[in-house]
Amino acid sequence: MIPKQVWADAVDADGGHRDGAGLAEITGLLPAAALDGYPDGTRVIVRRERPDPGAQLDLMDTRDGWRYTAFATDTRAGQLAFLDARHRAHARVEDRIRTAKDTGLDHFPSRTFAINAAWLTVVMLAADFLAWTQHLLLDGELAKAEPKTLRYRLLHVAARLTRGQRRTWVRIQQSWPWAHDLAAAFARLHALPVPAS
Repeated sequence: MIPKQVWADAVDADGGHRDGAGLAEITGLLPAAALDGYPDGTRVIVRRERPDPGAQLDLMDTRDGWRYTAFATDTRAGQLAFLDARHRAHARVEDRIRTAKDTGLDHFPSRTFAINAAWLTVVMLAADFLAWTQHLLLDGELAKAEPKTLRYRLLHVAARLTRGQRRTWVRIQQSWPWAHDLAAAFARLHALPVPAS
């Protein structure tokens, strides 16, 4: 059991106070053999926070009402709050890997290396396209949506490309529930500055 006064406050990615979250280093509490095979100076830090309402709890969570997450780092110096925020920011990378898997990374089509290499290139382009689309063109719920949701709501919409008045127009089905979101995305795309050559 870690004494209450040992827990340090956690911060969010912007450096602000993270309500209901605490951090403690438990390296010295672990058995000596627990870190065998890890680099010298490895530290183990545990974060505790109250589970979100409706979260599925495991046996440890229900014991005292806290959800615990531990991570190891070989960074020897630094406040626990900084190390934790840096570690949680890395979760974005794992989100992108999951997105790539949902975009085709999980299913290679062939036993031939060259075909799979081409497939991987296309999957990575699609994953990058989705990431930049969400970052630059979408907002709200769609900016954080999974690939399946984006495919259903935006990429599979019934629309027509037409030309007139020296412009190209995208005619989106008006009854589509996300027509305004898609139109707003096209407007944001059109407003982006053209890169210099």
